[in-house]
Amino acid sequence: MTARATFTRMEDSTAADWQLIGGEYLRFARTLPDRLIAHLRLLEGDYGGFPVDRWTHCLQTATRALRDGRDEEYVVCALLHDIGDTLGSFNHADVAAAIVQPFVGEANHWMVQHHAIFQGYHFFHHIGLDRNLRDRFRDHPHAAHTAEFVALYDNPAFDADAETLPISTFEPMLRRVFAQPKQSLYKAALAPMAAPAPME
Repeated sequence: MTARATFTRMEDSTAADWQLIGGEYLRFARTLPDRLIAHLRLLEGDYGGFPVDRWTHCLQTATRALRDGRDEEYVVCALLHDIGDTLGSFNHADVAAAIVQPFVGEANHWMVQHHAIFQGYHFFHHIGLDRNLRDRFRDHPHAAHTAEFVALYDNPAFDADAETLPISTFEPMLRRVFAQPKQSLYKAALAPMAAPAPME
């Protein structure tokens, strides 16, 4: 068992406690890609009535983006865009966006967060919703970026016969993108702990 802090109220914690907790946190954070892949795998076999299961849809969306020459951050967003389906049954895009937000740029974060509304253009009218909900974002600087993602990669990725690369293709990209947050409330505090020890 690893060492643990002994406080019972956070207000009684010390800098030494947080040095210990921070070290444990860094070890835990390094395994985030493993947990993401494990959680994404929960979508395997989950068809929900769709022509392909949600796992295949995510892999196929990423495959299409990769084959089209998109950069690694974009491809990883394509891979994870529906990871929220398991726990965020009513707001899956928000869940996925929260996961990627510390590690990706603003445009790709916005794309993941709003892709469900933009995808709705293709089917909302069949379920009694307004297919033009995306129009309220018409003037947003990332609207075209998101519409393109849906049109080129998300919308057509329900084809059981289409190329679908295995997760092993995307795992190295996922590990690189999630290696270090670009923005986080805790980024500045964790930087000294993440730095290599000085040579003696």
